[in-house]
Amino acid sequence: MANPLKCDLCSKPATVHLTQIVNNKVHKVDLCEECAQAKGVTDPSGFSLADLLLKASLNPEPSAAAGVRCEQCGFTQNDFKKHGRFGCPACYDTFGSIVTPMLDSMHKGTAHTGKVPQKALARKTLHDRLNKLELDLSEAIKSERYEDAARTRDEINQVKHAVGQKPAR
Repeated sequence: MANPLKCDLCSKPATVHLTQIVNNKVHKVDLCEECAQAKGVTDPSGFSLADLLLKASLNPEPSAAAGVRCEQCGFTQNDFKKHGRFGCPACYDTFGSIVTPMLDSMHKGTAHTGKVPQKALARKTLHDRLNKLELDLSEAIKSERYEDAARTRDEINQVKHAVGQKPAR
C-alpha cells in the first residue's frame, strides 16, 4: 500500500488536496481536515494558495521579509500573497528568504537541472569516465607507475569499446 500524503502544515495524514494552476504552473497543497478548516479552505472567497504556501514554508524570519520591497518593481510580500506571483525577476533575489524554503518543500531542490534522455546521460557518463581515466594514465606515466598505466590503458580500451570508439594499441 502506498504511503498516505501528509499535511503540509502539521504532518498528519492529508485528506484535502488542493491544486491551483496559475500561468500554466501547477501548485499542490495537501492538508489534514483540521488545517483545511483552520485556513478557510472551505470558503473560496477567503482562500489564497500563495498565502497558505508562505505560511507552510519554514521561513526563519517572517517579520524580516514582511517590510521588504523590491527595488525594481516595488512588489511587497503582501503583493505576492495577493497575486501568487512576483512582479519582476529581481523579486526572486529580494524575497529569496521566503522563496527558497518554499521551493525546497515543494520540489527536489532549488536549482533547475533539466531533463536529459537516458542514452545521452549514459554516453556523457562514459565520456566523463574516459576523460578521468586518460588523466589517470598521464599521471601514472609521469610518475613511472607503468603497471598502473597498463591497467588504466586496458580500462580506457574497455570504455572506448562501450562508447564505440576504436581502442588504442
